[in-house]
Amino acid sequence: MNGDQQDGWPLTITRRMEDFPIANLSLRHWLEMGDEALREMISLCRFPWDLLALNERIVGSLERDEISGDVHVSAVIEGRLKLGSGSRILPGVFIEGNVVIGENCKIGPNCYIRGNTSIGNACHIGQAVEIKNCIILDQTNIGHLSYVGDSIIGENVNFGSATQVSNLRHDGATHHSMVRNELVDTGRRKLGVMVGDGVRTGIGTLIYPGRKIWPGMSTKPGCVVEKDLRP
Repeated sequence: MNGDQQDGWPLTITRRMEDFPIANLSLRHWLEMGDEALREMISLCRFPWDLLALNERIVGSLERDEISGDVHVSAVIEGRLKLGSGSRILPGVFIEGNVVIGENCKIGPNCYIRGNTSIGNACHIGQAVEIKNCIILDQTNIGHLSYVGDSIIGENVNFGSATQVSNLRHDGATHHSMVRNELVDTGRRKLGVMVGDGVRTGIGTLIYPGRKIWPGMSTKPGCVVEKDLRP
């Protein structure tokens, strides 16, 4: 693995890439436990969007439920769910596809969580939020009425109410991302935002697809993120 800050790696200020969690276990773990094809995928990781493909592979391969938390009787689960202890799935939540949720999380009410999504520990996914194919790290809150798709969200992030992430170009082409002052083809038709640790968005923030937000950055209410946000 050779990702670093020079390669458009804004996702963390506290860990190396090999310590980055997928399904709440580090890439080091998956290197040791994975099959040869998975180990090769991990070894080729360079950019943050490479982790989405790994997440799709790992979470998508879940074969059974592991539920240690509480699931409300009105919640609907269509797929495999791994739910940590102390976590609560509130009324009206619909989980479609395979999803991993850590410990002491609060999901809902009335959320739509789509696979393949991995949510860390002590996270809150608020009222009427839709999450699709994302990696969300520990202690992160996604405020009510928000949409986040095909994105990677770091630790201790707070998305203000109605933060909306775009993940699709109008022309349907693959997304490009700025790295070392050059646009790199990510190879992904759908790509949201890559957010570093400690980011805060104001209510009603709108984020263009394929953008990166460096650790500790913030937006004002109603902000439109057209370009990468970095110090």
